[in-house]
Amino acid sequence: MLIREAHASDWPAIWPFFHRIVAAGETFTYPVDLGREEGRDWWLLPEPNRTVVAVDDSGTILGTAKMNRNHMGNAGHIASASFMVDPAHEGRGVGRALGEYAVGWARAAGFRAMQFNAVVETNVRAVGLYRSLGFEVLGTLPEGFRHPVRGYVGLHIMHRAL
Repeated sequence: MLIREAHASDWPAIWPFFHRIVAAGETFTYPVDLGREEGRDWWLLPEPNRTVVAVDDSGTILGTAKMNRNHMGNAGHIASASFMVDPAHEGRGVGRALGEYAVGWARAAGFRAMQFNAVVETNVRAVGLYRSLGFEVLGTLPEGFRHPVRGYVGLHIMHRAL
């Protein structure tokens, strides 16, 4: 698996699984009816931020991550990131590879920590992965997310020092 910078030409391959994940409304705080162009603008970030894709040997996009400054000004030393793995390629280590890449990117870019602002507590695979990458739950916003199946569930704020 190779992780490389994402390009606008990758969006047609990202959009189908991006749309499926967002429209399901189970893991992201994005509007479930987010359109293709708006989604592209939210995901494919300009420098100094970074968006990457994980690809297999044939060039198939397996997943993607975006990394960015979490806040500005005097809080600009904290990074954040978001991840999506194509459901057709789950269980192959794509999420872990993207997570490790994001932590490395943030460290190399001089950030002092990473914070994930809204990790849905019922997304146990993501929570477990982030914990294994050194993140801890700082707090949980009770009923901060309206899950389409489970109703109101908590949103974790997760953090790790770099």
